[in-house]
Amino acid sequence: MDKVIGDATVAVRAISDGATIAVGGFGLCGIPSVLIRALLKHGSTDLRIVSNNCGVDGAGLGLLLEAGRIARITASYVGENKEFARQYLAGELEVELTPQGTLAERLRAGGAGIGAFYTPTGVGTQIAEGGLPWRYALDGTVATASPAKEVRTFAGREMVLEEAITCDVALVRAARADRHGNAVFHAAARNFNPMAAQAGRVTILETEELVEVGEIAPDDIHLPGIYVQHVVPLSAAQAADKGVERITVRTGVDRGSDA
Repeated sequence: MDKVIGDATVAVRAISDGATIAVGGFGLCGIPSVLIRALLKHGSTDLRIVSNNCGVDGAGLGLLLEAGRIARITASYVGENKEFARQYLAGELEVELTPQGTLAERLRAGGAGIGAFYTPTGVGTQIAEGGLPWRYALDGTVATASPAKEVRTFAGREMVLEEAITCDVALVRAARADRHGNAVFHAAARNFNPMAAQAGRVTILETEELVEVGEIAPDDIHLPGIYVQHVVPLSAAQAADKGVERITVRTGVDRGSDA
């Protein structure tokens, strides 16, 4: 039951070329940065990534993107990453853009063993009707477009059928976890991590703090250890190394005014 692996490089060494990987995080918040860097070092390529976004230039999944390791990504957000946009528009990267809530539910459904579900999100758009550019050709035309999806009416409301997502591997990050993989996430860093973990056939979890079994109260557990196969404890330096996408501060404020 002890799932601890002391070295992130060892934890990811079974990830092969062409693997599908669910990755937790939102921007740089709650991303499994140590595991991502270990995967970069490992050298796997032609990866199919499922994540809210693809990191930023020079950080997170952006590192794998810049190294040309990602062939396809299912995501809901492209912003903050110029290389992502460049590769997509240049026809170097296949991108399946999915509404954010739909992406979360597709991952959750995959982890729950649900094959598909109906949602009103996307009805009347190319999400349902098809035609969204997944991959561009070198001349700028659409090489691969999204297919049309089934639409049915429930209680007088049209809904589109969305298929669940499961992946070969999931990479996630927790604030606290025990040796059995029971995990707790901190505030907004929880984001996509639980759903990504549930969607992975093999889930590797890096944790900022490793505790003994029983130290986390059952009611405090966000992700049960049944979904986790490997736990990688981080050093203090690794746990503290967290990026900020965009720092915004106020300047020139007149503290004597009511403004």
